[in-house]
Amino acid sequence: MLNFSKINIFLIYLVFLLISFFSILNFQNKQEPLIDKKVNLGLDLQGGSYLLLEINSDPLIKEKIQSKVIPIKKLLKDNNINYSDFKINEKNLIFSLNDIEKFKILFFSKKDNILNPYIDNYNSFELDLEILNNEKIKILFSKYGLLTINNSALKQSIEIVRRRIDDVGTKEPTILQRGQKRILVELPGLKDPERIKNLLGKTAQLNFRLVEDNKEFGIDQLVSENGEKLNVSKRIVMSGENLIDAQPNFNNQSNKPTVSFTLDRLGAQKFGRATTDNVGRRLAIVLDGNIISAPSINEAITSGSGMISGNFSFQEATDLALLLRSGALPTPLNVVEERTVGPDLGEDSIKSGITSLIVGFVLVILFMIYKYKIFGLIANLALIANLIMLVGVLTILEATLTLPGIAGIILTVGMAVDANVLIFERIKEELKTEKSIIHAFDIGYSKAKITVLDANITTLIAAVILFAFGSGPVKGFAITLGIGIITTLFSAYFLARHITSIIILNKKEGKVNL
Repeated sequence: MLNFSKINIFLIYLVFLLISFFSILNFQNKQEPLIDKKVNLGLDLQGGSYLLLEINSDPLIKEKIQSKVIPIKKLLKDNNINYSDFKINEKNLIFSLNDIEKFKILFFSKKDNILNPYIDNYNSFELDLEILNNEKIKILFSKYGLLTINNSALKQSIEIVRRRIDDVGTKEPTILQRGQKRILVELPGLKDPERIKNLLGKTAQLNFRLVEDNKEFGIDQLVSENGEKLNVSKRIVMSGENLIDAQPNFNNQSNKPTVSFTLDRLGAQKFGRATTDNVGRRLAIVLDGNIISAPSINEAITSGSGMISGNFSFQEATDLALLLRSGALPTPLNVVEERTVGPDLGEDSIKSGITSLIVGFVLVILFMIYKYKIFGLIANLALIANLIMLVGVLTILEATLTLPGIAGIILTVGMAVDANVLIFERIKEELKTEKSIIHAFDIGYSKAKITVLDANITTLIAAVILFAFGSGPVKGFAITLGIGIITTLFSAYFLARHITSIIILNKKEGKVNL
């Protein structure tokens, strides 16, 4: 155990120096970094914004129930059932039947409810039927149907929120699901939380509609960007789902900010057909129910790309392009809770954490020197190397350091010393029976290895479980603890053991103080 080949020594110190190099990157010039890698500070250390968002699935339920109207009417007609007084509410459909008994026989004598397979082509049972006063039928979403809609909307919202925040360029954001309807967003170092709130608060439902007075498809009266009231057809020429890219730009003629967009193949066909058939008419570009631009169609646009112009700044054009690129939210998002952590509080947290680390570090060093003399000094050198490598690995991973993460580092200090204590105590036992100190140290390291591995591997398993099933602060603690265990084993059984072997193999008098 005390013998090292030259290649082993070279590899040990090569690994140590490479990892240590990355830890030094945290102190480099921020303006001209050699390698752009560093440990990122979490929300509790550098300040930032904390937002708790909640989805409002009511508009989506209304939209979904309205989408069932045509299939249900067709189903009734196919089965020769006459209906009347068809009413569409926000969460249900109600209609009267001339032959309620025929309806009961058709639907309730079946083993399965035939409504759901007919409408959705699979037996999802997302709809429920109720008979009111033996005259009317109410169709509404079942608990399973509501849960399916909610879960789908939540997952889609989380993905779109992540896209929007990533486009802003926020470093190391935390975006997590909280419960059945909420999304937690943590943005460390964010300087403009209002902009993020505005971006996340917009559903970004984009559509293109013609400005006209023809009531065939229905008319909505909307207000344009300059305050002009326009009659806009309810018929959607093209929706934002057909956009594949949007970028801020400048109009070459007016030098005003614009948004250039590119359409997919289907969108290009729809847009080309609409502009070809309606040259000379105005096309309203509607975002979340508001007209952002209503230009006249001067010529057919068949290239699959276009430009949105309006009375907005370049920042607003940038945000609009971002919203269009990321896609529309399936439901509105409401800010339930908002907190802002100031940088001063983060600095105080860092100082407290560093103070705790230094105090613990100094006490451990003094104890080890008092207890094990020169070998205690070796253990302390291994401890310093351990901390340097821990920071280096965190830098390589560009991990986010939080207060729980600092707690994990402090715990690593104790565990790193614990490994050396187990080894030295085992060597003491061997020195009582062995005449050769070289043999005693060799056996001590060999027999202590199993104990040290058992203690650290069980803790490593716990850290992995915490990381897999925990969230937020718990993950930060698990990361530093898990990495600390690996660097502890490396420093104890490679670095410290090699330095110990140098001293023991050069011992002349054959005695050691341990």
